[in-house]
Amino acid sequence: MLSVVKSHLTASARLCSSSAITSHYAEVNGVRIHYEKTGSGKHPLLLLPGALGSTRTDFAPQLEKLSKEKYTVFAFDPRGYGRSIPPERDWPLDYFKRDADDAVALMKSVQQKQFSILGWSDGGITGLVIAGQHPDLVKRLVVWGSNAYILPSDMDAFQKIEDLTKWSARMREPFVKVYGMEYFQKHWKKWIAAYGHYVEERKGDICIEETKKIRCPTLIVHGQKDALVVQEHPDYLHATIPGSVLVNWPEAKHNLHLRYADEFNTLVEQFLDKGT
Repeated sequence: MLSVVKSHLTASARLCSSSAITSHYAEVNGVRIHYEKTGSGKHPLLLLPGALGSTRTDFAPQLEKLSKEKYTVFAFDPRGYGRSIPPERDWPLDYFKRDADDAVALMKSVQQKQFSILGWSDGGITGLVIAGQHPDLVKRLVVWGSNAYILPSDMDAFQKIEDLTKWSARMREPFVKVYGMEYFQKHWKKWIAAYGHYVEERKGDICIEETKKIRCPTLIVHGQKDALVVQEHPDYLHATIPGSVLVNWPEAKHNLHLRYADEFNTLVEQFLDKGT
């Protein structure tokens, strides 16, 4: 009886350990990068946040609720975001490629030779770059709220949300809690300006060539009430990435994975598990 109890306690301890969300740092390309890890499954996942996003502002329901038994989940704060400060964020024209390089280097530093990616918004763009540049690394790709190029009308939508004082407190406060209002407003404006540089200097092209090179199974999810990403963008990704699946979500907006977390997680797990 004693041995049974001891075995049960050991198993419970292992379960508790694998379900915890733990915080870590890694030296990546000369920068100290923060990431969180949870789960102990055989399928590694990398979560890539949106503009000025971080592990907890962007992915709390995924870190908490994606299967701990099937997946080992890594979520990182890109340089200048979240707890990967310093350095202060800067915005060169190739910042998506730099974020992609950092993400790949991070996964190599934690001995992950192949992994799947979940990327939201800017993180989805980073995911497109990684999948196009490193087809040997990416098992499966899920993107939502993302685009391979920028339209002049997209800039109009971004400029409408430039002033953070006009945001609802519910949307603004999680970021202010991470950055403070001054840093957040400063870099939110710089983020919008960085998109403008793609329009001015690259005719809107963010990662068209990388997107054309993607060969891994890809799920594209689009909230059809997304005020920032028009239907043209997921349609382009679907038409360009061979064998990709497009799911249009009629009632969803840009943050569909937060608003409909359980439904989104189920959809993602069903897609990811097709490859196991």
